[in-house]
Amino acid sequence: METLIPYIAIATYLLVTLGIGLIGYRQQKNTVEDFFLANRNIGPILLFFTLASTNFSAFFFLGFAGAGYRIGISYYPMMAFGTGFAALSFYYIGYKAWLLGKQKGLITPSELIQDRLPSQPLKLLFMAVMVIFTLPYLTLQPIGAGYLLESLTGGAIPYLWGATLLTVAIVFYVFLGGMKSVALTDVLQGVLMCVLMLVAVFAIAQGLGGFSVANQTIYDLKPALFSRSGLDQSFTPKTWFSYMCLWSFTLPMFPQMFMRFYSAKSPQPLKISVLLYPIVAGVLFICPVLIGVWGHIAFPDLVGKAADQIFPMMLTKYTSTGLSSLVMVGALAAFMSTMDSQLLALSSMLTRDVYTAYFRKDASLTEQTLVGRIWVIVLAGIGLGIAANPPETILAFATQAFTGLSVLFPTVIAALYGRNIRASSCLVSIVVGELAVLGVQTKIIPTSWMLGFLPVVPIVALSALIIILGSVFSSNPVQQSSDNHYRPSEKTY
Repeated sequence: METLIPYIAIATYLLVTLGIGLIGYRQQKNTVEDFFLANRNIGPILLFFTLASTNFSAFFFLGFAGAGYRIGISYYPMMAFGTGFAALSFYYIGYKAWLLGKQKGLITPSELIQDRLPSQPLKLLFMAVMVIFTLPYLTLQPIGAGYLLESLTGGAIPYLWGATLLTVAIVFYVFLGGMKSVALTDVLQGVLMCVLMLVAVFAIAQGLGGFSVANQTIYDLKPALFSRSGLDQSFTPKTWFSYMCLWSFTLPMFPQMFMRFYSAKSPQPLKISVLLYPIVAGVLFICPVLIGVWGHIAFPDLVGKAADQIFPMMLTKYTSTGLSSLVMVGALAAFMSTMDSQLLALSSMLTRDVYTAYFRKDASLTEQTLVGRIWVIVLAGIGLGIAANPPETILAFATQAFTGLSVLFPTVIAALYGRNIRASSCLVSIVVGELAVLGVQTKIIPTSWMLGFLPVVPIVALSALIIILGSVFSSNPVQQSSDNHYRPSEKTY
């Protein structure tokens, strides 16, 4: 009977999730705004959970634990503080995005750029960068599910079958219910993720003799795991600063996060989410990092992608089959709550910014919704195809995707807050920034040019400088939309 517990837990969770997805389908009005943005009617509880659940992904469960194993406890404050600062950028970008989206009927992030800086090439480039660099992050979710289900079932569900199972389940409810199904399932997934992550760290600590004993044991074994600079002494102050910038620049640039700003019912849910987000992150992020650090006790000398499986390995060793199965369900919830939002966001961009803009300008709302559903299937297939050959480490794979997205940050800030901004300057900024990202990844640009920082810092600084210089020396700027609609009235609040 005990061997059936993992399968029962997985099946029960997937059935409940699909049932909630069907509820969203029955409530749907089959319009573009309803399918992609839940009719811009998401309140504070739903918005908070959908923001948090969307961001806490395979990277949270497996990537954090793997980073804790490779780096040490110092990975926690860097992530917690970085996420706290990112919450500020949520509001300063999110509030203005919400206002513009509501007033002008914007659906995708690139539609906002087109509205503020009228330029079709800029809009297409912005959209292309979001799609290209979100796909690797989307791929991390089936990768995580494959690792998890393989470990949970002792190899009975092979890696690729596990990745496929998760992808098919997500496609089913996103295809049917769109944003309403995604938001409703995010609440379930968010609660499971938070509660079961806390259960995991307490259960594993108990198996190791308690928090004090576990920490003392690992400190005696490898004290460098508790140092500020990390196990390999690579976490310098410049590295810390770089990661702070990375999260602040990147998180609001995820298309799935950006579109959450449009979907809020009013500014109030956004404000509440911004306040709660860093608190929840601060509490939860320590859990997988600690588990990764403790992993050296039972599983020393793991390297590469093997370290990314330390979370399920620790669960299997130090908890019962029933408990580890429940916690794995929480991890599956994290994977699904991110991938469903990514699929929906990318499908909306390819539908609105490509299909209706260039092929079917007179497409009906029903047709746009159908095309969006087709894109969900196509994108899921692409993500699963990439997942068939997983990268060396989740952290490295994610960081590359994050850096590519962060290049868009200066353009968004310029579009929302800048004066005398040229669309051509933003275009050059993105092209140069992405070429620099490519140069660093292919080692054409030497690491020494980064001056000890992660690539995100000098690359985003260069992209911002190009926009600033374009504004300063511009004699004929592109006319931006009036900022009058940004002056909040009493009624807005």
